[in-house]
Amino acid sequence: MENFTFFNPTKIEFGTGKEQLIGQHLADHGTKKVLLCYGSERIKREGLFDLVKQNLAEKGIDLVELGGIVSNPVISKVREGIALAREHQVDAILSVGGGSVLDSAKAIAAGVCYAEDVWDLFVGKSGIEAALPLFAILTLAATGSEMNAGAVVTNDETSEKFFISDSVLYPKVSIVNPALMQGVSRDYLVYSASDVIAHLIEAYFTASVHPKLQSRLVESLIVTVIETTESLLDDPADYDARAQFAWAATLALNGLTYSGVAGFNYPNHAIEHSLSALFNVPHGAGLSVVVPAWMKWYFDRNPAKFERFAKNVFGADSGKQGIAALESWFNKIGTPTRLPQLGIKEGELPRIVENVQSNVCIFGIANIYTPEVVTIILKLAL
Repeated sequence: MENFTFFNPTKIEFGTGKEQLIGQHLADHGTKKVLLCYGSERIKREGLFDLVKQNLAEKGIDLVELGGIVSNPVISKVREGIALAREHQVDAILSVGGGSVLDSAKAIAAGVCYAEDVWDLFVGKSGIEAALPLFAILTLAATGSEMNAGAVVTNDETSEKFFISDSVLYPKVSIVNPALMQGVSRDYLVYSASDVIAHLIEAYFTASVHPKLQSRLVESLIVTVIETTESLLDDPADYDARAQFAWAATLALNGLTYSGVAGFNYPNHAIEHSLSALFNVPHGAGLSVVVPAWMKWYFDRNPAKFERFAKNVFGADSGKQGIAALESWFNKIGTPTRLPQLGIKEGELPRIVENVQSNVCIFGIANIYTPEVVTIILKLAL
């Protein structure tokens, strides 16, 4: 097991009714005016927006509203949020929504404190030195952004999907009430499942050091995602299943499963980011296409780990059977496993491969994932 430092300053408020604590948490941090970020009108239809607004008002906290943040969030909306936050001189950012909203909120929080264009922070022209305090109420579980320091945003002018990460981007408090996620559509439930699984398998398969303890954590979380997804497809009102799914999504990317792990990378995310940047496909749907194809290509590089995965997750006898079982499960729950299901034809592959090259450079894996290798993986997804 490698030496490690585990640091996670985010306070999680988990359970029913916890959203009613948001005003107190903001007040405890001295907030007087907050930029409230959200995506669709669902939070208004379901009454969450009014509840939060009232809760803030009771603590004397003014709010400025930024709605319309889309899945696969874009830098133009981030810039709009930065301008709004500066105009109204807010002193905190509150995300009410899923990972796309929270990632946008993180970029806004950092961008307000940076004098130049916020995209500089994504392309490495400048480091992140400060950010406004961040708070979150989660309405969809998938990305783990509620308890980590990362954010992913697409440049809608250049079709580049890059990430930022810094300790100042950990939310101060994230509220996770599984009951608020009941309105998530069937499609986004299954896309979320593939997203969580992808977060878990990247290091599991690619790490040069992956202790058995961490492997067991990963496997148990994947099994939990599989079991709870199936339960929720049968009964969306199953609170216990939704609660376990939500907590698994948080644990998948809050640093816990990476402790003591070394020498890993994120090839599936590096490739998928290009799919969602170029074609605006849901991130989880793109991952459920990329992951099985990548596993087929990567299998010979770590056959023992694939055999372990097959046995402990699916009860299968061989590594290749485990890959087939995961792909079959994706098909069973209705998330895509082939590029044509995303409307992407073979003729688009050169364009995707070219776009991927920036991503693999940023992830530090360009020497492995050359254009030729990426082409092979993408062809396995046709």
